[in-house]
Amino acid sequence: MTTPDRFKSVKVLTNGYYAFYDLHRPVYHAYAAAHLPPEEAQIAVGMTFAVVVENWTSVVTERHPARWAWSHHTRTVARRCGHTPTAIEVTRLLHDDLHMTIDQIATVTGTDRAAVLAHLVAADRAVAPHRRRPRPRARPSVSPEERWRDTFRLRTATA
Repeated sequence: MTTPDRFKSVKVLTNGYYAFYDLHRPVYHAYAAAHLPPEEAQIAVGMTFAVVVENWTSVVTERHPARWAWSHHTRTVARRCGHTPTAIEVTRLLHDDLHMTIDQIATVTGTDRAAVLAHLVAADRAVAPHRRRPRPRARPSVSPEERWRDTFRLRTATA
């Protein structure tokens, strides 16, 4: 006896959801735990996946199902912690604090790799001015010959 196609499609949808859950749940929990106390993080992740499973048949028809689920999750966490981070802050957290690769971030958030790279570059630029060392002051107008002699003396003195 063969199984009807309807049961095959239900099985495929169910397996697809479990694969999505297994792939994304650890990152969703780590992200929530970075913003919330442990109990709150578990509640936020549970709420997210409850919404995802309720809407799974429409989620899989989205162009980027991971993007849909991730945006719902970040909104849930933002509501619970009272702070809505920017995409740049989220990407920096995933990369620097949770040690995810660019490809992993793109997969979990449903964004393309180029957007992840752009967010990381923007995050580096935002932090870089605070990390920079002060530039040494330029000496008052020194002739090229004097600079050459100073350089030569420095090199011969250290050799």
